[in-house]
Amino acid sequence: MDLARRLEASGLQWAPAEGDRFFIPDRNLDDEVFAIADMTVGVRRVQGGMQIAFNGAVEWALDAIMQHEVVWLPSEWQLRDRLGARFVALRRIDYGYRCDAVVGDAESSFEALEAAEAYGLALLAVMEAASV
Repeated sequence: MDLARRLEASGLQWAPAEGDRFFIPDRNLDDEVFAIADMTVGVRRVQGGMQIAFNGAVEWALDAIMQHEVVWLPSEWQLRDRLGARFVALRRIDYGYRCDAVVGDAESSFEALEAAEAYGLALLAVMEAASV
């Protein structure tokens, strides 16, 4: 979740779609992960932006929340897609995964327990290098 916040702060854009996962910070729900699905959570355009709507009965009575109030948790494939041609390889290592990517003019490696986190660290480095 920390990496998702850092990616968002670095300018990673999100167009909510079915299957996307997110969390809701600052409402005692930081540890809950939600997924957008037609039957449970949907996205609709309203005045002021995109709204993520909770359809049906929801125990804690939250029926909708604005997109800017949630933090997207990008998937492995979404992060790899955002890396694009800068992606070199993903390798399994003893304690997780290593993602190799071109950052600036050099290849760099990013290691994490989960593949998505290794991709995310690589993308964050690429985004930060591009903003310098």
